[in-house]
Amino acid sequence: MPLRAVVWDIDDTIFDYATADATGMRAHLTAEGLLDTFGTVEHALARWKTLTRTYWARFEAGETDWEGQRRERVRAFVGEALDDGAADAWFGRYLGHYEAAWSLFPDTVPVLDALATGYRHAVLSNSSLHNQDRKLRVLGVRDRFEALLCAAELGVAKPAAAAFHAVCDQLGLAPHEVAYVGDQPDTDARGAVEAGLVGIWLDRAAIGGRPELVRITGLDQLPPLLARDTRFGAPETFG
Repeated sequence: MPLRAVVWDIDDTIFDYATADATGMRAHLTAEGLLDTFGTVEHALARWKTLTRTYWARFEAGETDWEGQRRERVRAFVGEALDDGAADAWFGRYLGHYEAAWSLFPDTVPVLDALATGYRHAVLSNSSLHNQDRKLRVLGVRDRFEALLCAAELGVAKPAAAAFHAVCDQLGLAPHEVAYVGDQPDTDARGAVEAGLVGIWLDRAAIGGRPELVRITGLDQLPPLLARDTRFGAPETFG
């Protein structure tokens, strides 16, 4: 049966999260007078990214909730036992700088245009519905997706098969009728494959090294890949 839908990850897939995060944190640390605490901007950014990965993993594992992972990140970063209100306020100030740096990748809208008539489109994100719905609206692409599902509301996160099956159920399609595109080889591509979907790893940095996965290095390579409609044969790389 042919592919009928493309389900998308958001951060670092269609939205340039890494750049926005780095730019926003740089501006935030400057405003908070914290740059000297870390010695260099690069060291501060590296510390923030490490903590983000650590507490995001705890959220994905169900060890903390959405607000909890944010608060614990802040406390660990500033090295203070802030109460919830103070941690929320600190993170809110950071968000203002982060959101000012939001942008789509240049290839996002062209590929959505190219695939608009041939496939249905949805989003599955390991984030919250409030956060990602607002992001897509600010970026002007929310209406491109008929469904938006997020881990915070689902109660299960990628790479669990239940997360992928939830978006398939929302679309009323069998997993083998759906392709999933994301920037993480294990969380996104391998997780999708193990759930019965067609998983596609968007390897923008051309890291490689995962020959068992179908891999592209830019979204412009996605339409011709999907057009082949042969489950892509052996795993291969485009670009």
